[in-house]
Amino acid sequence: MSADARVPRTTGFSLARAWAIALKEFVQMRRDRLTFAMIVGIPILQVVLFGYAINTDPKALPTAVVDYDHSEFTRSIVQGLRNTGYFAIDRTPASESGADELLDRGDVQFAIVIPAGFSRALLRGEQPSLLLAADATDPSAASNAIAAVSQAGASALAHDLTGPLARLAQTAAPFTVDIQRRYNAEGVTQYNIVPGLLGVILQMTMVMMTAFAVTRARERGTFESLLATPARPLEVMVAKIVPYIAVGLVQAVIIVAAAKVLFDVPMIGSLPLLVAAMMLYIAALLALGFAISTVATNQLQAMQMTFFFFLPSMLLSGFMFPFRGMPGWAQWLGEVFPLTHFLRIVRGVLLKGNDAREIAPHLWPLAAFLVAVAAIALLRYRRTLD
Repeated sequence: MSADARVPRTTGFSLARAWAIALKEFVQMRRDRLTFAMIVGIPILQVVLFGYAINTDPKALPTAVVDYDHSEFTRSIVQGLRNTGYFAIDRTPASESGADELLDRGDVQFAIVIPAGFSRALLRGEQPSLLLAADATDPSAASNAIAAVSQAGASALAHDLTGPLARLAQTAAPFTVDIQRRYNAEGVTQYNIVPGLLGVILQMTMVMMTAFAVTRARERGTFESLLATPARPLEVMVAKIVPYIAVGLVQAVIIVAAAKVLFDVPMIGSLPLLVAAMMLYIAALLALGFAISTVATNQLQAMQMTFFFFLPSMLLSGFMFPFRGMPGWAQWLGEVFPLTHFLRIVRGVLLKGNDAREIAPHLWPLAAFLVAVAAIALLRYRRTLD
């Protein structure tokens, strides 16, 4: 008897059969706890991040003030800028060079310099000027604050220019503000986005490719033969990671070349320094991918876990939205992701010409992330060996 004769053929749609298969899928979904967690966790994560953490109009931006005049007028001007809500004046370096150093390191978003003799020139009606230097590597972070300066300047001295000084208030502006957009004078968006893409693309490819390393071997049945070898966990991890370092370097060369040729992105700093920092960043990402591969049981789960890492990393790193526009808890969480620190490194080296001393505060978080993730990966892999 043929197989076709043994299996009765049915015609028409059967709701009972469809329901039985659907129940089987629900049971399978419930058993796959990681997938179920992604189904619930990703919408919650998106709502929380987009609803609370994302802000395209950042305020309370760190600002340094160098006041060479030290008069009641300059104090009123500083207070007027503070009242706009955009400037958090928390640094008072002794000199303009100190303020420039804070801008170069990215410790402040703005530096305000009030020259000596400002009040004397103001009383003479000479319309003195003060300097507002802005870190414009991210144009969207500084644009609204710069626009608020002119409005604040017109009202900052309203209570001081009274009585005999009222004539000064009747002029168009008792003083002027010279605005310098440092590192990106024309506010070109590509100067901010294209260097950032170097970190984003490396993160996407490095984590995903290594996340599939062990899971692919497990699905193909070759993982058992790897377990039978005398190779130690650290040796296996290094062997899995090394080939992808070359892949990452090739991608980096392509992106940097395209940034220069297609978008004319300035490259002021040392490229060898950037390559050294990039190697540390790539190693941290590859270690993360290997750790994911030791947790996931198949390639689908590995892809889900990498996506769950990509989403908050993209949103909280400062790549898509101004980092300083996020609330404190979101900034604290964003500091955990390696992309956050690499974005500051690549923009600092290319656009500001930062040296090793200036990027050092962002290198040690990458090294700490690498050590922590590698330790987790090795621990998980030892359990697999057992």
